[in-house]
Amino acid sequence: MDLKICTRCIYDETVPGIRFNEQGVCSYCDMVDALVAEYHTGQPEGEKAIMEIVEKIKKAGAGKQYDCVVGVSGGTDSSYMLYWAIKNGLRPLAVHYDNTWNTKIATQNIRKVLTKLNVDLYTHVINNKEADDIFKAFFLADVPEIEASTDLALAETLYRAASKYKISYVLEGHSFIEEGISPLGKNYFDGKYIYSIHKQFGTMPMRSYPLMTFANFMKWTVVKRIKKIRPLWYISYNKEAAKAFLQKEFGWEYYGGHHLENRMTSFFHSYYCPTKFHIDYRNNTLAAAVRNGKMDRALAIDEYYNKLPYLEPNLLSYFKKRLKISDEEFDKVMNRPPKYWKEYPTYKKRFERLRPLFYMLSKASLVPKSFYLKYCFPVK
Repeated sequence: MDLKICTRCIYDETVPGIRFNEQGVCSYCDMVDALVAEYHTGQPEGEKAIMEIVEKIKKAGAGKQYDCVVGVSGGTDSSYMLYWAIKNGLRPLAVHYDNTWNTKIATQNIRKVLTKLNVDLYTHVINNKEADDIFKAFFLADVPEIEASTDLALAETLYRAASKYKISYVLEGHSFIEEGISPLGKNYFDGKYIYSIHKQFGTMPMRSYPLMTFANFMKWTVVKRIKKIRPLWYISYNKEAAKAFLQKEFGWEYYGGHHLENRMTSFFHSYYCPTKFHIDYRNNTLAAAVRNGKMDRALAIDEYYNKLPYLEPNLLSYFKKRLKISDEEFDKVMNRPPKYWKEYPTYKKRFERLRPLFYMLSKASLVPKSFYLKYCFPVK
């Protein structure tokens, strides 16, 4: 290959915003190191810091039915996050956004874990035809973020649940150690982006979809001051060990790959992005595995550059049938030139102008540090 590849992980020169130092180590490795230093990830200081936060959560939730909310998808990280909360004496409310594309395994995983832990579930279910209309709008818009509506809707649903039950803390099961830091460049989303894409390409009103507008975002973070905490940024966390524990403790079942617990997300990762946009998000987790010493760098490079992502049998036919797209129309869209978020209205410039505000919000754990780093700076 003629591409320049990081000497430490497997990110190459095509990754947006990447820089290499004199040793050939990329700026994303440096970013991970900086986060480890800041959060003392997996170190006694990190464990102490998150336990201090746990005590604050308990104090804020005293006398209430719940003291935190935890988003659940049926995946590894969110399932373990729920267990971790219970283990540390918290009283979580599990929250799920159902985009109606869940796999049967994911649905059963949620039920198994919640039943054994005796945790209540708050679910927002979108009208399935409306969900499909939003997904199809993004497909017709020729942009990569076909499943972004799910990620943003989950965030909005978490905030709504927290507000309804007067809960001050949201726990998120994200680990930058295991998942890496997704580069921002060709992939972006916010509420205005989702609204503008659907307005141009959708065919029915958004009524059951929980859209996070800028006003809502400010309400949740500045007015309600609902904090977002990522405990896995502090503690020692191993995804493979978590899978084994969940399987043994809850009868939890693995769904076959990272992000494959939802069929739309699976389509996005396994086929849509790699085929149309030449974006393969396996590099995030593979790079993280190499940084952690859990995978040989040469093997990771071979996996990423020489092997295709796993594609669930019949997934393409299921996608076409649900969205009522003919083979001819599907091929036409897949072969059209890609478009990207900069070609549609977004809140991005507003986030950049308000960078000092979001810096303060990130320091107060009112927005994730990753939001500040990725959304509040210009992208070249």
